[in-house]
Amino acid sequence: MLNLNEYAVKENVSTLETAESKVINRGRYVGAASYRPLGYEPALFPSCGQNPRPLDRQVGRQSFGFVRSFAPSRQIGTDSSGSAILFAPMASTTNSVSVLARGRQSFFAEGMAIFWVIALANLLFHCYFNNRYGYFRDEFDYMACGDRLAWGYVDQPPLIPFLIHICRAVLGDSLRSIRFIPALASSLLVVQTAVLARELGGRRYAVLLSAICAVVVPQYLSNGSLLGTNCLEPNLWMGCAYFAILSFKRKDPRYWLWFGVVAGLGMEEKYSIAVFGFGMVVGLLFTEQRRVFLNKWIWLGGLAAFLIFLPNLLWNIHYGWPFVQLIHNIKADGRDVVLGPGQFFLQQALLVNPLTLPIWLRGLLFLLFSARLRPYRALGWCYLVCYVVFFVLHGKSYYLAPVYPMLLAAGAVVIESAIDGRVEDRADAPPENRRPRLQWLKPTIVVVLLANGVYLSPIVIPILSPDHFLVYMKYLPFKLPVMEHAHARAALPQWYADQFGWEEIVAETAIAWNRIPAADRQDCGIFAQDYGQAGAIDFLGRRFGLPQSLSGHQTWFLWGPGGYSGNCMIVLDDRRERLEQLWDHVDYVGQSADNPYALQKQIDVYICHGPKFGTLTDLWPQLKRWR
Repeated sequence: MLNLNEYAVKENVSTLETAESKVINRGRYVGAASYRPLGYEPALFPSCGQNPRPLDRQVGRQSFGFVRSFAPSRQIGTDSSGSAILFAPMASTTNSVSVLARGRQSFFAEGMAIFWVIALANLLFHCYFNNRYGYFRDEFDYMACGDRLAWGYVDQPPLIPFLIHICRAVLGDSLRSIRFIPALASSLLVVQTAVLARELGGRRYAVLLSAICAVVVPQYLSNGSLLGTNCLEPNLWMGCAYFAILSFKRKDPRYWLWFGVVAGLGMEEKYSIAVFGFGMVVGLLFTEQRRVFLNKWIWLGGLAAFLIFLPNLLWNIHYGWPFVQLIHNIKADGRDVVLGPGQFFLQQALLVNPLTLPIWLRGLLFLLFSARLRPYRALGWCYLVCYVVFFVLHGKSYYLAPVYPMLLAAGAVVIESAIDGRVEDRADAPPENRRPRLQWLKPTIVVVLLANGVYLSPIVIPILSPDHFLVYMKYLPFKLPVMEHAHARAALPQWYADQFGWEEIVAETAIAWNRIPAADRQDCGIFAQDYGQAGAIDFLGRRFGLPQSLSGHQTWFLWGPGGYSGNCMIVLDDRRERLEQLWDHVDYVGQSADNPYALQKQIDVYICHGPKFGTLTDLWPQLKRWR
């Protein structure tokens, strides 16, 4: 009887963890002289005379801790049914311990430790630089919403406000505290991308390369630097992709239930994951995986997603579909910059790092056309569907960014195989067919990507001072993208410009507040024009003793007039002529101090008395501004 423990050590089969555990781990299969990462292998023992065949016909499911072969063999022990048992029950404790030690060594040998090191370095990098400028405009919105927890908000689902509510309660209100969630999510994305590469059949170099790619993508660096719905979006999309890959690979439809759970959480984080789900459905229909729709598990997954999303859906129905109204108004106003086909593709290349283009594009092509990655072809179709939907609907270019980790992982696997000389229908070529002369490409690619990542990182990470960044920007070989027409007037890119100017606005508002007699302050509200100004007053104005702000913008409109009568109002950023139509007395207080780096600067502040409109409750419906 063959002792499988000794066989594993002898043949350097690094994925057999113990004699009592799974024979297969992360898609590596035990073969006579090698193992194959993508589902095909020679017969377990050549003397049996078996030809290579799909893994799912050789071994049973691996989900429950042991695996039986359906092909009997006299070279290994059999049970009463004739099924060959792929573990040796009489193996010695010494051999079991030796294989366990071997498995621990393989954890490092196969690159399973390196991506954790890279992820930790990424986390420390973000935590160090995340407090260099100021609070971002959208962060005020998320914190204000987190102070008023609900099942929905006009411009977002409830998950990010809920998480920032918890984070602030635990870590406080500092910039590093506010941005710990995005920094952590960005670092976990490194791990997720590497795990996807492993599941797609990648070895040590593919795991390393995919992790490096996830680190140097400018959009993911930006996601890790600012609190927003973008920060968790790639994690949730790739969580869905991971369970889809496991379902394809292990031929176990139960993973679609977990796909649905993650998709439901994604709908509570940002609605754009619905496009990914739609793309996956189309991808399944276009491939041989369409038979999964005959199985109950994918429908149960859909039900799970619906139930998780249901509270937010009911909230939207109750308030008359605020998010739909918002999107309609944005399109009607022409706020966003509309990109042509060439510009849209070029911005994809810039957002994901131009040097990663050959990697993710190669991954896409192999997902679509390679026999080796055929089981995962639905992922390729999913990308194409997402690309077309966002382009046709004139979505911002970064809306597609969450989908790229799976393409980067597939591309890393393909590049590793090409360098090692393993052709697409053979996952493990014999040593004599390897290409030792090309091995120098492996460190070269990594070094070039890292160097390019360092070069581009100041674009999205506040490494440089604003003045130094303006100089740096002049020497870039490309122009930084502008997402909205209003952003073009700022000296800095919008993601930096909207971190400046808020202190000045709040300070000028405090001057106006101090002019209000103490007896009148209880009925004096502060009205701001957008959630940036309103959120800054709520968060930064506490040290000046300012009350909670009012606004007709986004969810502030739903929070209402706050019980104020309108007899006394401090109004920001409006025209005197309009204010005099609404109040008898309008006094100009001043203008917020100029900040050369800010997008919102030199904001006028007025004090208004004597309403002509009745009460503020009567006027409130006219103040609605969802755009």
